[in-house]
Amino acid sequence: MSYQVLARKYRPQKFSDVIGQEHVTRTLQNAIEQERIAHGYIFSGHRGIGKTTVARILAMALNCRSAAKPVAEPCGICDSCTEIRAGNAVDVIEIDAATNRGIDEIRELRDGARYRPARDRFKIYILDEAHQITDAAFNALLKTLEEPPSHIIFMMATTQPEDIPQTIRSRCQHFSFRAVSFEDILQQLRDLAAQEKIAADDDALALLAEAGDGSMRDALSIMDQAIASTAAHLTLESVRNLIGAAPSSALETVMQSVAESSSEKILVLVDELLGEGHSPTHFARQLVRFLRNVTVAKIAGKDSSLLQVSSDERARVARIADLFTEEDLARHLQIMLRTHGELGYRQEQRFHLELGLLKMAHAQRLLPLEQLLSEASASQPSSAARAGARMTSGPSTAGASSEIRRSEPPARSSSVSPFAADTARKSVPKAESSPEPAMILRPAAGTSGTNVVIMGSAAPAVAEVVPEPRPELRPERRSEPRSDLRPEPRPDPAAARDAGTDSLRDAVLAALAHQSMLVSMLESAEWSLEGNSLIAKAATSSTMIEMSFTSEARRIATAAASGLAARPIKVQVVPGGTAQTTSKARRPAPSGNTSNESARSRAEQDPVVRRMQEKFGAEIRTVIDYREKG
Repeated sequence: MSYQVLARKYRPQKFSDVIGQEHVTRTLQNAIEQERIAHGYIFSGHRGIGKTTVARILAMALNCRSAAKPVAEPCGICDSCTEIRAGNAVDVIEIDAATNRGIDEIRELRDGARYRPARDRFKIYILDEAHQITDAAFNALLKTLEEPPSHIIFMMATTQPEDIPQTIRSRCQHFSFRAVSFEDILQQLRDLAAQEKIAADDDALALLAEAGDGSMRDALSIMDQAIASTAAHLTLESVRNLIGAAPSSALETVMQSVAESSSEKILVLVDELLGEGHSPTHFARQLVRFLRNVTVAKIAGKDSSLLQVSSDERARVARIADLFTEEDLARHLQIMLRTHGELGYRQEQRFHLELGLLKMAHAQRLLPLEQLLSEASASQPSSAARAGARMTSGPSTAGASSEIRRSEPPARSSSVSPFAADTARKSVPKAESSPEPAMILRPAAGTSGTNVVIMGSAAPAVAEVVPEPRPELRPERRSEPRSDLRPEPRPDPAAARDAGTDSLRDAVLAALAHQSMLVSMLESAEWSLEGNSLIAKAATSSTMIEMSFTSEARRIATAAASGLAARPIKVQVVPGGTAQTTSKARRPAPSGNTSNESARSRAEQDPVVRRMQEKFGAEIRTVIDYREKG
């Protein structure tokens, strides 16, 4: 007798022998016992998980001659059962729909369905790979499937049920098969190895079960090949060499090198693996699976049922999970998924694999934007600290103080994320908030004394509340006015109402000082104030005005004029004026004490802005002071 492969030799012959599909076998057995047998079934799911096998077992149960009616478990010894198992039963017709997919083959099937079975109770048609049937052939089968004769039963097995028309699916009972779990496959491989009297290491069987990828047939096929390659004893190394898988230790080494941002180690390891004959595509696929398991171990723990790996592999992924955060693992998994997808259609697969691994190494150096902002906020001194420095040191020591502050590293231990500070600020009850503009918070004992924080518009940290010292301890500070702690002074409304055209003109020109062409045009214009409109009649064409006086310039000019006048002022530039002779001395200096320039200077001195300029090379284009707009 010729050799029979393991997948066929140990094919289940009863419902109880089917592994991992209890929800299907139990439903079918109950339907047979209750005599609620349907005329059409669709079995769908992953490859090699028992769809055609269950169809044959159901056919044997329906036509079994051990009883006068269908039985829940076929006997396996009667003529009907043996013929169906051998594949030569007259009344059980198994059709390969991948080759018999046309309308002519379905027409023959429909004509043959009219005749009663030759011997058994039912004439059963098993259509394997049913999704390959054409739409026209399905339409020809539609009427027969909707109202078949009482002796006809259709069973369709498919891996793509969505390709079967909805009109067909609605006329059949649909059973969705599940992928076989890792533990079920591993246990089955152990039993088969014992029955075949093959010595096998548990690690080798675990690697076979993992390579099966939820398919019992795939795992048995690889095991058959492994037995043929090493008949004496199945070891982990022999199975790994057979399927071309990289060692798990190599995957662990790669991720350790990524954690260390060691690009050289990564390139050397890739060179060794490819030199041993490993495929870049297969290695990338292994690394994707490994990263997925590491991510699951990081989120759900190494003992989670979501990990379909051996105990040694669980310990390995747990060690790697301790080296990364959840965000880092998600980023690395995304990089490798993209790399694995590109290897399928790109030339020079080695270069793309190396590039993907180097991207993961460089990604370790990235800092989250939240952490960057937290550090900048922690290094920003409070307004009270800056005021005290100015009162004690004076203008001459201001530069030295700032240099000292920049040289000192930010205290990470006492810094709090802006999000946490915002939450803490919102949680303060309204009854506790006083009408004072700020509440001084001082760090707790043992922390740096320079991190004095004011709870106000943007408090970056929350610390222990320390009451103000008694008056006798600080008499000089209680008597001195704290004018330097107040924001930039606003213009007096009474004086602003008396502001004339010339002062408004000077404020607008100072605000637009960085646009030399526009300032030259406005200096020679005729200025007039009509109600809430400041009109400048320039001696130029409307086209030049549109090109020079842009929307950004109009917004800056309006803000400057409105800030000086303490009321909304609309600035308009129109053609039709005559050139006015204006002394250059009348032009206001760009560094005048105007609202826009003061806002720009405050922005330039802000520590957060300076940190962004140092980190990203940013530059200040436009500064809008919304405090004056309110």
